[in-house]
Amino acid sequence: MTSRAANLCEEFKPAITIFRKHRAIMRMSDALRKGITKSTLYKMVQENVVHSVARGLYQLSDSEPFQVPDLVAVACKIPKAVLYLFSALSFHKMTTQIPHEVWIAIPRNAEPTRLEYPPIHSMRVVPAAYENGIEIQKIDGFPIKIYSREKTIADCFKHRNLIGTDTIIEAIRAYKSQGGVKTNQIMQFLKICRVTQIAKPYLEALL
Repeated sequence: MTSRAANLCEEFKPAITIFRKHRAIMRMSDALRKGITKSTLYKMVQENVVHSVARGLYQLSDSEPFQVPDLVAVACKIPKAVLYLFSALSFHKMTTQIPHEVWIAIPRNAEPTRLEYPPIHSMRVVPAAYENGIEIQKIDGFPIKIYSREKTIADCFKHRNLIGTDTIIEAIRAYKSQGGVKTNQIMQFLKICRVTQIAKPYLEALL
């Protein structure tokens, strides 16, 4: 190791330690609160000690790459985001479609989402529909909020004009084939989403 590299290693050691305590990824706001100055952070970027994952989000360059960096970035930058519709269907393996955006639900009165990358499709949801059916899944070691399979089916009926009937039918069939069918839970979520009468004929035919 050259003397310059050794000096940099020593200079960044406290900041690197802080990063490692946060799974090697931090928002700038969190880094500042933990005592890492902006000048140190910018210098770490210049020296390729960290790199930008998204605007205001940094990861140690020597850490393992994330399997799904888009979802980690969204979870870190938008704490209230819940994977929704196509992204929830994809996660639960209830669709063959591959979403080109991260679909999220946020509370109706939440701040506008500001994220240059990854591309997101954000939808504001009323409190009852937002709060019910959330699961916490670990992805790349990070807690990611996502709606359950049953809530996702109800959400698809709520947004059937956006999702499409074929996608809904595919999702219900996939859900049934996976086992663990919870019809009562689906009905509860349909009631919350106010689509019970619309959904019942499909459920009776397919489940």
